[in-house]
Amino acid sequence: MLIRSEFDIQFHLPQELTMVAMLRLHPSVDPLVREPEELTLEHIETAPQGLELESKTSIAAEEYLDSFGNRCSRFVAPQGTLRISGKSLVEDDGQPDPIFTEAIQHPVEELPTETLQFLLSSRYCEVDQMSQVAGDMFGHTTPGWARAVWIRDWVHNHVRFNYNTARPTKTSLNVFTERVGVCRDYQHLAIAMTRAMNIPARYVTGYLGDIRTPYSGPGDFSAWYEVFLSGRWWTMDARHNEPRIGRVLMATGRDATDVAITTSFGVAEVKNFYVESYEVDEQGVTVPLVGGGTRDKKWVPPFGL
Repeated sequence: MLIRSEFDIQFHLPQELTMVAMLRLHPSVDPLVREPEELTLEHIETAPQGLELESKTSIAAEEYLDSFGNRCSRFVAPQGTLRISGKSLVEDDGQPDPIFTEAIQHPVEELPTETLQFLLSSRYCEVDQMSQVAGDMFGHTTPGWARAVWIRDWVHNHVRFNYNTARPTKTSLNVFTERVGVCRDYQHLAIAMTRAMNIPARYVTGYLGDIRTPYSGPGDFSAWYEVFLSGRWWTMDARHNEPRIGRVLMATGRDATDVAITTSFGVAEVKNFYVESYEVDEQGVTVPLVGGGTRDKKWVPPFGL
């Protein structure tokens, strides 16, 4: 199956500033890309009345890989309106997230050295403060897949989703006490508890559209996490908590700090935010939604910019 992903984000910049964007697909996805990925950075001249003029100026960016292997774009944007847009087309096997109930948990001394950082506390995942709680709650579970699923399911069942509760300072401990949050909050709590039980867990961002599943509204970038068992990383999602089709990987890190889609070194006010990921056929025609209906391309509230 083919998946088209696209976005259009616009900012008002009171003054010139430097920005780092993490809006490219992850290098590991390259074998699945079926047409050149696009990322466009533009400065838009606006009339005094706020009307957009035809004149747009391209902004050059420096591309690099960060310490986690994610693609980043660093650029300087002038004062005014900044537009960041892009699209991609990837081929997916059409299979839901894999399940391997026999996956084993490695003793810490046998873990690959590159996974050890995903056992430690990070900005949003306070492993040290969650260790006693996690041990009391999940110490009785069977190490390995069963333990990872117990943690994922507990978070899913005890946290309520609410966009209005989103805030950039909310940590896993806050989520545990408040029991409400958005996608990234579910994942942060699950990651902290999973690490506390000595299973490496890393934060993931990417596209996750309503593909071959009932439509849930305007799209957004999504967050999930991965656990290291039986020598590889496995997808977990404490928010959706069911195998999904069509995840498109953008970045991985310790938590949301490492994979913010944009990081602004100055004030950048979001004016437009559109994201969508959907299935298309070989001719590029959008595949109809499950149950019919049409996709809503209205502005959706951003989080984690």
